[in-house]
Amino acid sequence: MTAPLTGITVLDLTHVLAGPFCCGILGDLGAKVIKVERPGTGDDTREFPPFVGGESGYFAALNAGKQSIALDLKAEADRAIFDRLLARADVLLENYRPGVMARLGYGWDDLHARHPRLIYGAVSGFGQTGPESGKPAYDMVVQARGGVMSITGEEGGPPVRVGASIGDIVAGMYLAQGVLAALYDRERTGAGRMVDVAMLDAQIAIQEHSLAITAATGTPPGPTGARHPTITPFSTYRASDGFFVIAAGNDALFARLCTALALPLADDPRFATNAGRCENVHLLKRLIEAVTLGQTAAHWIGVLEAAGVPTGRVQDMAQAMRDPQLLARNMVLPVAARDGGPAFTAAGNPIKMTGLADPTARAPAPALDGDRAAILAWLEASAPSRDAPGR
Repeated sequence: MTAPLTGITVLDLTHVLAGPFCCGILGDLGAKVIKVERPGTGDDTREFPPFVGGESGYFAALNAGKQSIALDLKAEADRAIFDRLLARADVLLENYRPGVMARLGYGWDDLHARHPRLIYGAVSGFGQTGPESGKPAYDMVVQARGGVMSITGEEGGPPVRVGASIGDIVAGMYLAQGVLAALYDRERTGAGRMVDVAMLDAQIAIQEHSLAITAATGTPPGPTGARHPTITPFSTYRASDGFFVIAAGNDALFARLCTALALPLADDPRFATNAGRCENVHLLKRLIEAVTLGQTAAHWIGVLEAAGVPTGRVQDMAQAMRDPQLLARNMVLPVAARDGGPAFTAAGNPIKMTGLADPTARAPAPALDGDRAAILAWLEASAPSRDAPGR
């Protein structure tokens, strides 16, 4: 099998989460990812807990299968190595504040002039333009600024950050999409592009219902807990032993739900339409839970699945990591130990594709500067520059 990005080389100058997450996607699709790190310290996440045998499980999960070389881009000898890497690279990704790379002589304008086929991807808190482009940002900042925290949590409660770092992760996904589009365009034009992704922009882009509600009504929605603000019933419900979810997203599914629960509500004018169900959402929840509290979650999941109503357990991560469906899809993978070091666990590749091998384990994450000799040997043995005439 040949992965779709086989032969593509990515220089990963990013750190922490958004950029490394993007590079992980490109690596899963077959790209060679060379992580260019700060000498001495490397990626900040090398110091993030939890630790096993003195090494970060966080770093290992995000950087499995990459290579590492430590370069000081202000030092002449290291800049010479970096210039050689640039001549071989297809993609450079960075997540410094706007202007940092330009001050080092490696901004988009400089690199595009020297390496016209190179694709340059930048992910930052606020983007490369705009009055606040130079400000620093973390996940929580953009979740707050982008409106996500205002709709997360329980009704009447304080703003809540989404538990997963969606400020970084979503930006990393959009960056990967932009890079893939630029690679496709390069096949037609022969020229690279710059891809500029802002974490704040990405938070706006993922809020389909909140934006639509606010634009249409002039009133921004508030938090609704687990409940969907425009679809009912679509929430968590109590059983005798805990919570499970019901997602009856249309009238036909609601009718099936009513039959399965022996609730004569499908033709009730208060609940016959989704609009009516949303208007009477709290009453409907009480009526449903008056039934579901009588049996276990497992019982009701079996009943609803037999009726074709979307439902599921509310699982913690330990339960999710044992879920037979996720295990069957190779979504929880061991990260191989490196040179007798500790073993870790990482998520699998959610992109399943014909001709793309679905691994059952991940290669180890690199030691800081651990691949310097191999990378330098690869440069010595490499083909001419990708920007040479005829390439």
